[in-house]
Amino acid sequence: MSKKKKAAEDFRTSIGGQALIEGILMRGPTKQSIVVCTADGLVPKVEEPHFIRERYKILGWPLIRGAVVFIESMVYGVKALTYSASMLPEEEQDQPSKFDKWVEKKVGAEKAEKLLINFAVFLGICLSVGLFVLLPTLLAGFVTDLTESSVLRNLTEGLIRIAIFLLYMYFCTKSSDLRRVFSYHGAEHKAIFCYEKGLPLTVENVRIHSRFHPRCGTSFLFVVMIISILVFSFVSWSNVWIRMGMRILLLPVVMGIAYEINRWAGRHDNWLSAVLSAPGKALQRLTTAEPDDGMIECSIEALKLVIPEEEGLDTW
Repeated sequence: MSKKKKAAEDFRTSIGGQALIEGILMRGPTKQSIVVCTADGLVPKVEEPHFIRERYKILGWPLIRGAVVFIESMVYGVKALTYSASMLPEEEQDQPSKFDKWVEKKVGAEKAEKLLINFAVFLGICLSVGLFVLLPTLLAGFVTDLTESSVLRNLTEGLIRIAIFLLYMYFCTKSSDLRRVFSYHGAEHKAIFCYEKGLPLTVENVRIHSRFHPRCGTSFLFVVMIISILVFSFVSWSNVWIRMGMRILLLPVVMGIAYEINRWAGRHDNWLSAVLSAPGKALQRLTTAEPDDGMIECSIEALKLVIPEEEGLDTW
């Protein structure tokens, strides 16, 4: 990385990460790493991810890529979570359910793992859509009895959606296990900030940086909530079931717009990017926590493993 690039105000890396169970997933331009903290020290794993948008270029186009990136991130995230959980001591691991054993017996261990991961992603998407999209639409339907204003109904629906999301995240912070995950999340952000500033990746340098990063995945979800209020306002039906169907159809559009906003805000340092990043950074007060030095060491190791050797390959 040249000094000129380090000094540029709009310099950003194409590196991102995700907190795991006692570990961190870090993704770079060509590689991704998983580093898990165990009783015996840090256990690293490096692999080259293969994304469907690399085979079908249209899936990498602006406004289309948002939903694709979200689903791919979920798939690789579940895989990484499964791997990190497998590194825990046996007494801390969840025992396979009867359903897991039945699937493994029918199709074999390797295929069973893929099927269960895909099922977990599918279930996660269904629960997310149901809780954060369909439920607010259903609850907002009661507003119809009070007013015929589609604007008021859509605004109420958006506010209910945001309230449910914030309450969900708040109750997540009450779990001791998730609080540790949020601390790893903070360590990941700090390490990426340190790298973007061109500083040596040491515990001391990483520790001083902010845990609030504009390219955070949870920031993206919050932006989705806000953009949905605007996009869904263009489609208004009095029938609640039709509205719910339209919400599902328009969800990829909402995600596409939100992704482009997050991506742009992550590449620029000006008043507009600060305004666009503010809601997501505020949410990170719930989804990140200050890490200890061991977590910071884990984030540094994960980041070092994905830094490209070729100069400039990590820029947007």
